[in-house]
Amino acid sequence: MTSVTTKLELSQPSTDGCSQLFDNWFDPIETCIRERVRELIEEMIRGELDAVLSRPRYGRCARPADGGEVAAGVAGHRHGSRVRTLMGTFGKTEIAVPRARLNNSDGKTTEWKSQALRSYQRRTLAADALIASTYLSGTNTRRVRRALRALFGGAVGKDVVSRVWRKVKSDWDAWNARSLADEPIVRLILDGTVVRVRLDRKATSISLLVVLGVRQDGQKVLLAIKQMGGESTAAWRTVLDDLIKRGLRRPELLIIDGGTGLESAIAAAWDDVPVQRCTVHKHRNLLAHAPERLHEEITADYNDMIYAATREEIETRRKAFIRKWRLKHRAVADSLEEAGDRLFTFSRLPPSQWRSVRTTNAIERLHEEFKRRIKTQTVLPSADTAAMLFWALLASGQISMRKVDGWQTLAEKLIAQSIDLAA
Repeated sequence: MTSVTTKLELSQPSTDGCSQLFDNWFDPIETCIRERVRELIEEMIRGELDAVLSRPRYGRCARPADGGEVAAGVAGHRHGSRVRTLMGTFGKTEIAVPRARLNNSDGKTTEWKSQALRSYQRRTLAADALIASTYLSGTNTRRVRRALRALFGGAVGKDVVSRVWRKVKSDWDAWNARSLADEPIVRLILDGTVVRVRLDRKATSISLLVVLGVRQDGQKVLLAIKQMGGESTAAWRTVLDDLIKRGLRRPELLIIDGGTGLESAIAAAWDDVPVQRCTVHKHRNLLAHAPERLHEEITADYNDMIYAATREEIETRRKAFIRKWRLKHRAVADSLEEAGDRLFTFSRLPPSQWRSVRTTNAIERLHEEFKRRIKTQTVLPSADTAAMLFWALLASGQISMRKVDGWQTLAEKLIAQSIDLAA
């Protein structure tokens, strides 16, 4: 029995095997550096106070400055030190911060405050950035604590992550209020996505309305992201009015998904700006109007038309598509005709730009990446958190955007002639 029991015990994985493994990975380099951190921080703060008083610790007179003259320091005196706990990427350490009283012109004194170590500061900015970045990488607060436990000595809890996130919110508020008057935007890409958030302690679906801008040099930039109840005309009008109020210049082209709410809002804000309907969204609409057995054939005909090499070929294949599907399944032809020439606005531009103009894929890819990051959370804690998290992924560099295809020819204007819709 003893031998059997021993084998069973050995075969069972240790519940704390990982912690024992990493605890025994002694690194003399890391240990030495962390022991010196306290000394370096204390020396830096003492040097800061020496510069204010213009004399070293225990010094009774001002030090000569460069050139032999005596530097005029602030009158005051040191009076001991206080112990502060600071957590950084180097871990958690206790430091002795010197104290001093500075003389004022009114004869009173004030407590000296270090500029390097702010009052009530418990973490370095680099540590806060690391915590926020880990959260943004697609994990929840519990897993953030586990991931950073070895680095911070277990000092990162749910409350710490929440406080760091509140700092991010101040930057988010400033971003939402910033002026857009100096943004050289020539195009807008607009689309929405649905996410699950917690409202009144119940999981609820809301829409995030996203606006990307394309600058004159072709670089894409996030201009707005608003949480709304849906993609109605009123919701999109709120987003567009806010952009206009903050100084956004009139765009030269709009790329949209084709939703009726967005189309109506655009007509009210910029009625004569050329619009490109997303060809991917229209493809999905066509398939929704036909039985599954026709999907492959519809897709082949549609792609031959949309991805034709020249404008003339697009017109020819469109006419053929309409004639064929009017007879075979009229609902498909009617759905294509509903989009009108807005589905082919891209053909009025240089062919090098067609790939980036045909679809709203630039935003669709952001939606996919955003949802991949929040998958572990299932339901976000609030509607405001959803929009802020989307923005933070871009603002922190977790997600980056490149220039649009064909950016070298962005200065070229659309030709005036629309595609021939006759069939």
